[in-house]
Amino acid sequence: MARIDPTPQMSYGGHIRAVSILGLPLIGGHLAQFAIGLTDTVMLGWYGVNELAAVTLAGSFFFVWFILGAGFAFAVMPMVASATATDDHRRIRRATRMGLWLSIVYGVLSMPLMWYSETILLAAGQEAQVAADAGTYLRIAGWGIFPALLVMVFKSYLAGLERTQVVLWITVLAAVINAIVNYVLIFGHLGLPEMGLQGAALASLATQTVSVVAVVAYALWRLPEHDLLRNLQRPDWEMMREIVRHGLPIGLTTLCEVSLFSASALMMGWLGTVPLAAHGIAVSVAGLTFMAHLGLSNAATIRVGNALGRGDKTHMVRGAIVVTLASLGIAVATAMVFFLAPEPLILLFLDPEDPQKTEILAIGVSLLAMAGLFQLMDGMQAIALGLLRGLLDTGVPMVMAALSYWAVGVPTSYILGFRAEMGGVGVWIGLILGLSTAGVLLLLRFWFHALRRVPTAPTGEMRADEIMADPV
Repeated sequence: MARIDPTPQMSYGGHIRAVSILGLPLIGGHLAQFAIGLTDTVMLGWYGVNELAAVTLAGSFFFVWFILGAGFAFAVMPMVASATATDDHRRIRRATRMGLWLSIVYGVLSMPLMWYSETILLAAGQEAQVAADAGTYLRIAGWGIFPALLVMVFKSYLAGLERTQVVLWITVLAAVINAIVNYVLIFGHLGLPEMGLQGAALASLATQTVSVVAVVAYALWRLPEHDLLRNLQRPDWEMMREIVRHGLPIGLTTLCEVSLFSASALMMGWLGTVPLAAHGIAVSVAGLTFMAHLGLSNAATIRVGNALGRGDKTHMVRGAIVVTLASLGIAVATAMVFFLAPEPLILLFLDPEDPQKTEILAIGVSLLAMAGLFQLMDGMQAIALGLLRGLLDTGVPMVMAALSYWAVGVPTSYILGFRAEMGGVGVWIGLILGLSTAGVLLLLRFWFHALRRVPTAPTGEMRADEIMADPV
């Protein structure tokens, strides 16, 4: 590959503008995506506490398997970003196409878990009725893992090209459709029967299907030069291995964090339906604010990947500082809201006439206070992961995440929640310690190891993915 000429250095003000232009649509897109699940939670919270508990459990179950498979899509983003820096259209097409292949294969392997989810949840100690309702939901909504994963691949492809605004608008469209169909099917409007949980599941499946149609249509219409579907039926084993090498650790890293929250949902389920419902509300509110950090994390991946492709280390460092400080500011602001105004947030999820409202509100307020405490380190670990993924450094971060969440977070949650009899607060203290450990380790990994291995001058003779080929 030809040597890449150095470009004039961007000022910090320029980085702030660039991150804003790139990051704000990504944040908006994640918020709209989160709104799809949040709509299920809110409307089923209005419908009934038992249904709210069931969709909380089902949503956690689905997301665990979805996020592992989404690692292949996340691997596409930095690969497309670095290839874009050198106008390597063939590499862009190959990475995206094999991301689609792997997503479909993974979806096929996941379906038995969705179909037999009730049995799995019963074995995990959940109440029989909650497990049965969650299984009913997942036998319908579980089919959505196919369009959901394909959408993630196309979104990563578009984000790697810095076409983040279209990602935002497609996701907003999906969220609006989901809200309308949820309202009609859950409660039975426009002459249709009241379907409750099954209505919410059908709405989610329909929304994901519309999303994948929209994003594929846009990619084929606006970016014909990439010809993404050309030879789609042919396997590209070399590129597939590369995506698996990066995507599997990314998926496992994210799975470690998500499964920490899923484990906490299981533990809250052991405490009863009301604590589980309160936990679902608190996680939903905290997850909503986390979308800002996730959007900035994606922006960090794209900016670092692009800088790596051009061999511009100074640009990379300045961009990393900007996204880290932006995440810090958001964390402080949202923590203040959680501390000062928790009750209005929780009441959004509850029917005013629900007889269990007072009990859920009391538990939810204490859990939101805990959520305010982990906002800072949760944001930091998300940003650090985004930076490391931009450098295609994925193996060691996976180990760090596993140790942080499962050697620190989960045992602490269990010990404090049940052995020390601290209940839900004890479970959430474990979440805080797990996230804090991950945040510290991953930030140290980026600033004091991974970044030092990036050449200080353009490296046109070396492929970007080879710079970080050694994970140690």
